[in-house]
Amino acid sequence: MLLLLGVGVVANNLLPGSKGAGTGFLHINWGWGIAVLVGVYAAYKSGAHLNPAVTIGLLVAGKDYTTGVSPSFTHTLIYLAGELTGAMFGAFLAWLAYKQHYDADCDPALKLGTFSTGPALRSYAWNFITEAIATFVLVMWVLLAGYSPSGLGPLAVALVVVGIGASLGGPTGYAINPARDLGPRIIHALVPIKGKGSSDWGYSWVPVFGPLAGAVVAGLVDRIFWA
Repeated sequence: MLLLLGVGVVANNLLPGSKGAGTGFLHINWGWGIAVLVGVYAAYKSGAHLNPAVTIGLLVAGKDYTTGVSPSFTHTLIYLAGELTGAMFGAFLAWLAYKQHYDADCDPALKLGTFSTGPALRSYAWNFITEAIATFVLVMWVLLAGYSPSGLGPLAVALVVVGIGASLGGPTGYAINPARDLGPRIIHALVPIKGKGSSDWGYSWVPVFGPLAGAVVAGLVDRIFWA
């Protein structure tokens, strides 16, 4: 659900001939926020795990993944595999929904931009720092507010994702989720898209390891100051 709606809102904005073309970055921010809200409710039985950065942050902080599931190496691998698989499947469905638009003449960078993030100014070190800071905000919020898939928890997380996009999303497109970037990037490389161009694997490590670094710092801060 997260990646189906998330990739979908970017495709709606960027691909030629779409009725939402050109509606702007804030529309994308809100689309991703709603995608998070829907994804959290859809994945509630797992503790609403959609993001490896959040999973790693909880592991470092020593917080339960969900009721009765304590953080461990085995549980972490299971969650990470599920998150990446789900991200790939959601991106694949979004591609099917917009296939005719993907096959239209268009800048290849725009087609890739619907699947994965890319920097406005390419500087791997600074892009890494931006992703780490933005993800720190997200994971710290989850740890402080509680990542409960009930009550107002999902709405609180969705709104902070909108806020992160509006405030910190400009430099890199705010992946803040390794699976959100890597899963769709893999799909972009695999599916047949006319004139799709490169999947930009040279940049792909930044939206994976930047968010993980921010998550580890958030988990350590939570363990030290709020344990």
